[in-house]
Amino acid sequence: MLQKNIVWHTTEITKADRQKLNKHKSCALWFTGYSGSGKSTLANELDFQLYSLGKKSYVLDGDNVRHGLNKELGFSQKDRVENIRRVGEVAKLFVDSGQIVMTAFISPYRKDREQIRQIFGQDEFIEVFIDCPFEICEMRDPKGLYQKARKGEIKDFTGIDSPYEPPINPELTINTEQHSARDAARYIIKYLKDKGIL
Repeated sequence: MLQKNIVWHTTEITKADRQKLNKHKSCALWFTGYSGSGKSTLANELDFQLYSLGKKSYVLDGDNVRHGLNKELGFSQKDRVENIRRVGEVAKLFVDSGQIVMTAFISPYRKDREQIRQIFGQDEFIEVFIDCPFEICEMRDPKGLYQKARKGEIKDFTGIDSPYEPPINPELTINTEQHSARDAARYIIKYLKDKGIL
C-alpha cells in the first residue's frame, strides 16, 4: 500500500543521460527456467562478455538475493510472488541507472513475469526462456535440490510439487542442452546489437 507521505523525487541526471555516458541503452534480461537449466551460468557468461566489451552490466542471481534483500522469504507461492516483485523493482533501478541487468530466477508464474514487464519502459524488459528439458535439469542437479525434493526434504519445489509456467511469447528462447553458455551469450549480444541496445 502506497503511503501518503512518500513522494517520488526526480533526479537531475536522467536515465538517458546515463545511457549516453555508458554509450549503450539499458535493459533487463529476465532469465527464467527450471532450477539447473543454466540461468545463472548464462547470465554470468553474458555479464563477462559485456564487461569485455566495456559495457555496464550486473547480475541479480536468485540465491544471492535471498542471502540479503529477500532472506526472510520462503518458497510458498505468496513468498515467490513477493520475491519476484522485489527483484523486478531492483532490476528497474539498475535499468534507470543506465545499466544492463540480468536476472537469474526461476520465476515460475507467467502472471508475475508479466506484472514485472509492466513496470519497465518500451523494449526495456527482455524475457529469456532458458528452455532445457526438465529431465536434463534434474539429471544435472548442480545443488542437489532435485534429490532433496524427491526425498521430501524440500517442499514446493518447482517441477516436483510446484508448477512452472513457461513463457508463451518470450523475446528469446535459449536451449542450454544444445548450446554452450559462451555461444548463447554471443547470440544474446547479437540480439542486443540488432535491437539498438548495444
